[in-house]
Amino acid sequence: MIIFSILAIILIITLVIVVHEFGHFILAKKNGIAVIEFSVGMGPRIFSFVRNGTRYSLKWIPFGGSCQMLGNDEGIPDADADIKADAEHAFYNKSVWARISVAAAGPIFNFVLAFVLAVIVVSSVGANIPYIQGIIDGGAAQQAGLQVGDKVTEVNGETIHLYKELMLYLQMHPGETLNVEYVRDGETHQTTITPAWDEESQRYLMGIQGVTGLCYDVSVGEVFQYGFYEMEYSIVSTIKSLGMLFQGKLTMDDFSGPVGMTNMVNDLVEDVSESTQGEDFGTRALMMFVNLANFTLLLSANLGVLNLLPIPGLDGGQLLFLIIEAIKGKPVSSQKVGLITMIGFICLMVFMVFVLFNDVKKIFI
Repeated sequence: MIIFSILAIILIITLVIVVHEFGHFILAKKNGIAVIEFSVGMGPRIFSFVRNGTRYSLKWIPFGGSCQMLGNDEGIPDADADIKADAEHAFYNKSVWARISVAAAGPIFNFVLAFVLAVIVVSSVGANIPYIQGIIDGGAAQQAGLQVGDKVTEVNGETIHLYKELMLYLQMHPGETLNVEYVRDGETHQTTITPAWDEESQRYLMGIQGVTGLCYDVSVGEVFQYGFYEMEYSIVSTIKSLGMLFQGKLTMDDFSGPVGMTNMVNDLVEDVSESTQGEDFGTRALMMFVNLANFTLLLSANLGVLNLLPIPGLDGGQLLFLIIEAIKGKPVSSQKVGLITMIGFICLMVFMVFVLFNDVKKIFI
């Protein structure tokens, strides 16, 4: 099982990164920027070919990929004579808006991948509609008039599209009085709920019961609608998690690198295998695919959000310098950009080593 999980996480991470780099590639080509090499994998080349001035490579280490552009800080021009490009096609000689589009394309393509995967998941298993699945007798929800089958549409002014959005809101606002809007038999109603403290679970309870992952059949048109909601949830939950980190509600131990993600995928694979025992091969394969696709869409959304952070060494850091250039009408000094980017890159490497150490520590402790 662990071998399958390792192969799965390698394919998942490679897909997410290659799609990200493909976004840079497409916009670079569209804006006339010379792409020196587009590669799948890392390390030495297994094989490659050159077409229209770009070398396309498959590399030995099946992990990630890259898009090297002429003149970009992250690009390293290849020495082969057949793929050299002149300065006219260099990244730094294009308009600031062309460069902004190239830098932003990677994260945007990650969001597009998340949406495509979300549509596939919803079309396969249904939508995570926020119906009340169960009511605790005597609980706050029952006292406020909620019933099984009610569809929650808004909490304290925040629109709710998915059941897990409701759960996330309750998790992030414990004990807060809830002004709830819900639909019953086609009619919209409002009520106020004050979650009660539960000694046994040591947390505030709204008084509802349910399964976060429960899904319902939807029409063809709603597949795309709820696919968008799933993508939106993945992006928003990532942003909220970062906010919780800065607020001290999360610690660095809550972050995972490749080792930690492999363990997560392995747990997911084992859970699906156990829950589908006795089912036919087709059903088991479908459920495994859907769960891995769901994990991939969350990872793709995470990568898109994290890459937009204004941190030197990430796309967001480059976008920050380009936006400053667009406002001031002249580029930031290349020496300053190089120094800040190098410092940012070093900090990212230290962070990655720390996360890797944390992942390994969790295995043994």
